[in-house]
Amino acid sequence: MDPEPQQSLTVNQCIDQIAQKLEAANLHYGHGAIDSQSEALWLVSKQIDLSPSDALDHLEDPITQEQQQKAFAVANARISTRKPLAYILGEAWLMGVPFFCSEQSIVPRSWIAELIVDGSLEPWLPADGKALDLCAGNGSLAVLLALSCPDIHVSACDISMPALSVAARNVDRHGLSSQVELFDGDLWNALPEPNEDNLFDLIICNPPYVNANSMNALPIEYHAEPALALAGGDDGMDLIRRIIAHAPDYLSERGAILIEIGNEYENFKKAFPQIPVIWMEVSAGEEQVLLIQAEDLR
Repeated sequence: MDPEPQQSLTVNQCIDQIAQKLEAANLHYGHGAIDSQSEALWLVSKQIDLSPSDALDHLEDPITQEQQQKAFAVANARISTRKPLAYILGEAWLMGVPFFCSEQSIVPRSWIAELIVDGSLEPWLPADGKALDLCAGNGSLAVLLALSCPDIHVSACDISMPALSVAARNVDRHGLSSQVELFDGDLWNALPEPNEDNLFDLIICNPPYVNANSMNALPIEYHAEPALALAGGDDGMDLIRRIIAHAPDYLSERGAILIEIGNEYENFKKAFPQIPVIWMEVSAGEEQVLLIQAEDLR
């Protein structure tokens, strides 16, 4: 363990020292930070009660001894436990929006969030439209949808009651309880029977899709997350098969379903060779997220 820092530091100096410490520990990133420097920024910004982006405007400000000590204590916990920083801090940021986070659900992250915020999904979201976040987990995508499109109604469902309790906290945190409705159950079984009055214009889904070989090779950080939210069977497509099989029953005539598949492009193409797919470009590339229009599922 490090001795308590004694020298006076600026915010930037503290971030640099934490980053060096994290880098030396050979940690794995990908739960809201891409490397040791961005994780150190996030860690220190929490101690000075600012968002990571706002902290960038205060890099030359002094940081108190107490804030330094707390920052180094969090860094030590990150290194000793190998847990994602979001679980240690109890908070994660996605597209600049804060979310409550706990080990009851996976850390908020999805390439779909980029498409929500940049307006790419607006063609499938008419005014007064209805959207569904299937496999909602912590509720972060449902919240982003509601914040980005305040005139739509958002339903969100998940099989995990612990995850839904996290989602409920996030919905309440952002004042969206009148716009976002949560349902408990296994995929489509969570929802009312479909009829012409309750079909969805857009369904978004970040399901468990990690194939069995990849699950076995995941870094330690990912094993802190619920396996239920990650494991997708031998080829990663177990839940996606069930999702696509029944999606037409729940989509409006001009609706669409958007699914994140991560690195499972080849397995998806093998499983669904006949389905016309629109690949949506995100920062990770053009083979991570796909959209299927209702007419191509029927």
